[in-house]
Amino acid sequence: MKYTGFSIFFILFSLITYAIDQKELILKANKAYSVGSFAESAELYAKVAEAGYEAPELYYNLGNAYFKMHDFAQAILWYERAKRLDPGNEDINFNLNVANTKISDKIEPLPELFYKRWFYGLVLLFPVDTWSTLALIILFAGLAGFVLFLVSRVLILRKVGFWSGVTLITVSLVFLSLAWSGNRFLTSTSYAIVFAPTITVKSSPDEKSTDLFVVHEGTKVILLDNISGWYEIRIANGSVGWLPVTAMGKI
Repeated sequence: MKYTGFSIFFILFSLITYAIDQKELILKANKAYSVGSFAESAELYAKVAEAGYEAPELYYNLGNAYFKMHDFAQAILWYERAKRLDPGNEDINFNLNVANTKISDKIEPLPELFYKRWFYGLVLLFPVDTWSTLALIILFAGLAGFVLFLVSRVLILRKVGFWSGVTLITVSLVFLSLAWSGNRFLTSTSYAIVFAPTITVKSSPDEKSTDLFVVHEGTKVILLDNISGWYEIRIANGSVGWLPVTAMGKI
């Protein structure tokens, strides 16, 4: 029992120390950024990210540091990672759009059906965790309405309890479906950012295969398949081909 207690204490102490260390690195990175030392700031933020800490604010700051250094491919990568965690954040989306104006490729995306665009705009309005939390809160409120319906002897209160319960539980189910759709949207498709200044997309995973088209640094691609160090990719206009894994950073 003494050994177990010591182990728990050691684990807790290690976690607290780890959290303090990460906080100190973030404070140093913030200070470096504020005085214009953007390379140092990016390096410190990256250490926190490499340690396994995930937060949209961290990724956003990393994107800002790289943007200040005019490394727009890295900036777009980190803004995209921040957006995956907080898709409705206006600052992240604004800076991402600005960074995308700085790259060479201006690819026209395939037209999307309006109802799909509207639906996924709604799904990505909040992070998945936010939709889930709202759904649970509203679900408990709906159950409270049914409790009121069951225990109250006043007719008007019973009606209020019943119909509020039905309405709130229905809304809760809608929010749960939005959370599920958001999680599926973010996890079912993988994306990457091209880091090579200029690279030719191939017809197959082989350097000797036919050249198809050229993409440039900062372009966002969809990852379709992975074979022997190559990714099959699709760009926004629907064109498909193969690029080496080393030419990209996965979002």
